[in-house]
Amino acid sequence: MERKFPFLLVLCVLVPSLLFFTGTRATAASGDVLVFADLNWDSAQVHNRIAKFILENGYGYKIQFTPGATITLFAGLVRGDVDVNMECWVENQQEAYDKAIAEGSVMDLGANFPDSWQGWLVPTYVIKGDPKRGIKPMAPDLKSVFDMPKYWELFKDPEDPNKGRFYTCVPGWECEKINEKKFKTYGLDKTYNIFAPGSDAALNGSMAAAYKKGEPWFGYYWAPTWVLGKFDMTPLEEPPYDPKIWEKSYKCAYPAVRVNIIVNSDLSKKAPDVVEFLKKYETTQAMANKFLAYMQDNRASTEDAAKWFLKEYDAVWTQWVPAEAAAKVKAALK
Repeated sequence: MERKFPFLLVLCVLVPSLLFFTGTRATAASGDVLVFADLNWDSAQVHNRIAKFILENGYGYKIQFTPGATITLFAGLVRGDVDVNMECWVENQQEAYDKAIAEGSVMDLGANFPDSWQGWLVPTYVIKGDPKRGIKPMAPDLKSVFDMPKYWELFKDPEDPNKGRFYTCVPGWECEKINEKKFKTYGLDKTYNIFAPGSDAALNGSMAAAYKKGEPWFGYYWAPTWVLGKFDMTPLEEPPYDPKIWEKSYKCAYPAVRVNIIVNSDLSKKAPDVVEFLKKYETTQAMANKFLAYMQDNRASTEDAAKWFLKEYDAVWTQWVPAEAAAKVKAALK
C-alpha cells in the first residue's frame, strides 16, 4: 500500500518503481480527451472521479485514467503523457516537483485540501467519555504526549503488563523510524512499549477493535483515511513543528504536507476552462475522511463515493463551476 505522507512514503519515492509507465496520451480530433493520473490510493481516485463526473457531464470532455505509482505518474505528467494529478503530495517528491516547476513543464494550481495531518492520537471517549455508550471519561485531563506517562496503566500492553502500548506505523515506512526517535525524546520508552502492526490493515484494525469495545488505544495514524472519518479520535498535543528541532530530535509535531493539484503546462492552452475549474477545486481533510468512511461502511466503489460527494457537498462543488455546468452535473446525478 502506498500512502502520501512525506515520512510514510520516502521509502517508496527513493526506491525505483517496479511499474513501467506504458500509458500514452489520449488524443481526439477535438482535443477533448484528458488523462488523469490514477494514483494507487482511494482518496486520489475519488477526487479523479469527482472531477471526471463534473468535466464529462458539465463541460463535455472525455476523461481517461492512467493507473500507476507516484514516481511514474509524475514523470508522465512532466512528459505530457498525463494532463492532471489531483493529489500531488509535494514534499513526497520535492526534488522532482521543484525541477518541473522551474522548467515550466508543470503548473501548480493550488491545494486540493490544505489540512492533511499525521500524528499520535487516542479515542475521544478516553478524555471526554461517551454517555450514549455508557463510557465515562478515563483521562479527563489528558491533552499532550507529555501527559501520557501517568496514564500508562490505562493503555497497558497485554504482552507486558508493566508498560503501556503505543501502536506505531507499518514496518518499512519512514514514519516507523521517526516514531521510534520521537518516542525516546519524549521519554515514553520508560513507560510504554512500541508495537508495530504488520500492515495498515492491522493498524487500523487495532484501532477499530478498541473503538468498538470502548477501550483505550494510543497510537499513530494519518488523514485523510476512512478510520478518522468513522471514529472520533483526538490528536495529542505536541510542540509545534520546528524544522531545527525536527532535524535534531523530532521532538515536535509532524510538519504539514501540501497536497496540490498539478497539471501539465500545455493544459492551459488545450483546455483553459479545465484549468480554471481546477484552480477553484478545493476540499478538506474532513471531506475526504467522510467519503472514505462512506466507502468502507457501504462497500462502495470510488465512482459511488464521487457521486455521494457531489450529492452531499452540493454547496461546495457548485462554487467551482459556471451555473450552466452545475445544472448539467445535477441533472446527470438524478
